[in-house]
Amino acid sequence: MPLVAHNGLPTFEVLRARGQVVLSLERALEQDIRELHIGFLNMMPDKALAATERQFIRMVGTSNPIAQFYVYPFSIPELERSEKAQEHIREHYFEFEQLAERGLDALIITGANVINPSLNQEPFWDRLIEIVRWAEDNVASVFCSCLATHALVKHYHDLDRRHLDAKQWGVYSHKVVRPDHPLMRDVNTRFDAPHSRYNDISREQFESAGLSVLVESAEVGVHLAVSADQFRIIYFQGHPEYAAISLLKECKREVNRYIQGDRATRPRVPDNYFTAEGTELAGVHIDAVVHAIESGEAVPNFPEAELLAHADNTWGDTGKAIVNNWLGLVYQLTNLNRHEQFMPGVDANNPLDV
Repeated sequence: MPLVAHNGLPTFEVLRARGQVVLSLERALEQDIRELHIGFLNMMPDKALAATERQFIRMVGTSNPIAQFYVYPFSIPELERSEKAQEHIREHYFEFEQLAERGLDALIITGANVINPSLNQEPFWDRLIEIVRWAEDNVASVFCSCLATHALVKHYHDLDRRHLDAKQWGVYSHKVVRPDHPLMRDVNTRFDAPHSRYNDISREQFESAGLSVLVESAEVGVHLAVSADQFRIIYFQGHPEYAAISLLKECKREVNRYIQGDRATRPRVPDNYFTAEGTELAGVHIDAVVHAIESGEAVPNFPEAELLAHADNTWGDTGKAIVNNWLGLVYQLTNLNRHEQFMPGVDANNPLDV
């Protein structure tokens, strides 16, 4: 069943306008259908706040027909925000304390921008860990994206991510190394997935912590891993939620940062994202920007519309399938929870053995 527009969050109307089925709260309450309540901790910076919100909520709402989905966005007060972003959060987001009192079935945590050498020095760290500790006893599973993965591996296993010589940025081929895992049901054994990160946790680090690697790339390493119990924490280093336009928007932001002087080095075209013609077009534009800045000429406009015609989404169906499997398992475990609060008789080290 679809998403439920349970408050005035603009994302619900945007998704409805794009053809996604989104029920009004009144219509949802008329149906006797199981509900899943999912917290969505959005820590992304202002420019990506709403887009990330749409991407994750869209992915949840199109992934699994077993329930009505109530998604509750919330953020962390310690994150620096513009007044516009703060207004959006005040008007449409929830307070964590509200959600903790109501109860949630699962939790999604996004990435965030960082400014300190170590993640536990970030202003948001203590609040994030407070939420993570609450989730240990109160949700079936936590789904981590990018920096959230690095933060939880640091918290639970004291493993530090490694800073990369260059940003891993683009779309890469991946192989499923654990096709037997329930999250991999009906997933292609090889598929594309986007990455956008400056840091990495290696397969060796994941495995040294007792975590299971499910999907990896020969080019950019681990895409997906899970906690030792196989489900309580889902660790993505890549971005299954990205829309076709996401890397294009990132490319535009990087070019603008270079123009404004916030970036010292020449912007790079994302790997394997555009067609060959699109990659050439993006490279020509970046060359023109560099030349304009060096010569003091007017900077050309970013060719967004032209480049969008050369950007394909080659990962969306696979991302949807994995999230579909995740939500199905959340549904299964929360049904058990409703009968036996702490699931007696279920091995705590193997909650999927139900």
